Amino acid sequence: MPFKIVMHYPGGESEEQEEVFDTKEEAWDYAGYLVGCCELGNEMLHLSNPGDNPLSDDEIEPEIIEV
Repeated sequence: MPFKIVMHYPGGESEEQEEVFDTKEEAWDYAGYLVGCCELGNEMLHLSNPGDNPLSDDEIEPEIIEV
């Protein structure tokens, strides 16, 4: 059964990813990668201009769904 990732962002926004995975474990591994990328991007924006880009403590929550 194939699986997809839905990313739930702070502020109530959600985004379904295009990638389809064969196992739930593969989907969770990729979801962890996506969360890490978002956190790194947030940190880089903060370092480039801390006044306009404060660090956020809000977490991005991935959800794995069956398709």
